[in-house]
Amino acid sequence: MPRYLSADYIFPVSSEPIKDGVIALHESGEILDVLSPNQISQLSASIERHKGIIVPGFVNAHCHLELSHMLGKIPRARGLVDFIKSVISLRSADDSELLQAMHDADSQMFDNGIIAVGDISNIDLSVSIKQKSKIFYHTFIELLGFDPARAQIAFEKALELKANFAPLHASLAPHAPYSVSKQLFEFIKSYSDEHENLFSMHNQESEPENDLFLNKKGAFLDFYKMLNLNIDFFEAQGQTSLQTLLPLISDNQKVLLVHNTFTNAEDIAKAKQSGKDLHWCFCPNANQYIESQLPDVELFINSGFNITLGTDSLASNEKLCILSEMQSIKKHFPHLLTSEMMKWATINGAQFLGIDKTFGSIEKGKIPGLNLISEIQGMEITHKSKVLKMI
Repeated sequence: MPRYLSADYIFPVSSEPIKDGVIALHESGEILDVLSPNQISQLSASIERHKGIIVPGFVNAHCHLELSHMLGKIPRARGLVDFIKSVISLRSADDSELLQAMHDADSQMFDNGIIAVGDISNIDLSVSIKQKSKIFYHTFIELLGFDPARAQIAFEKALELKANFAPLHASLAPHAPYSVSKQLFEFIKSYSDEHENLFSMHNQESEPENDLFLNKKGAFLDFYKMLNLNIDFFEAQGQTSLQTLLPLISDNQKVLLVHNTFTNAEDIAKAKQSGKDLHWCFCPNANQYIESQLPDVELFINSGFNITLGTDSLASNEKLCILSEMQSIKKHFPHLLTSEMMKWATINGAQFLGIDKTFGSIEKGKIPGLNLISEIQGMEITHKSKVLKMI
């Protein structure tokens, strides 16, 4: 016997919102049908009616599960370079502490209606959490190494780590322009040209990143000194980090550029000219936590690329909740429609991760999970809105 769910609005995401619509649901969670009000007069079954908006399960396109033990340990608003220094100093912990924090974070995401995650990993400790989770995970094995002499070693270690995640979904991904040498990027590009390798990278999260590539100046020079890394090999590029690295990105893969806090209109234009299969990811609460600044979201909306949303980690966020990320964007860009942002939170992330045949929209045959968003105004979320996982 199907279960019938209704709310003030159904947001299928793949089509226009339906006022007083009804979802016919199999006990497995599969969508049997999506009905408009004029299609339900013949129903003899009872309908569960709710106040609010029913939406698909959320896709968290960018997270660092293995940093969950750092919740509340790093001061806010000190800039990215100081943040990275803190992450390095706090990363080590007992496996039991790391595992418990990851388990709790996984449970929190599930309770907050997240059904799929693109997760960054530097170690394989999260494998056991992901194997048991009710959430779909794609793991991005993060490569780091600004010293060109160590590029091959870093690449080989990443391949070994990726093998440790099998048969879970995993791929190789550079950390960021300031932490990956040109030589290591070339290893990743060659691999991506020949293998299916979903690609994610932190992009222009701070002004010092662009300072480094434009002029070889800024806070990252002191950071390399702290690491005892001589960067005489690196020369100013006279252009931003993104513009410098676009030629080093494979044409064969989907690429997620994460944060984009200091990405400008010229960067976006160059990205479009590149012909790469690029996707943007915003993590507004983390941007506020680290840099006290948000990307100029309006610049990206008509860029021709998909936009996705992520939470980043509990090192840079108070909770792992996609609704909270949408509320932050809505606060600063109040004219943005919830129906548009909902695409960023669901189907766009599912398309990037290659799971949109199952997740991301409320359509017949899919098993997307369903969330109820309450405390709304018309079809718009508010700062009071809450998410309840329905299935």
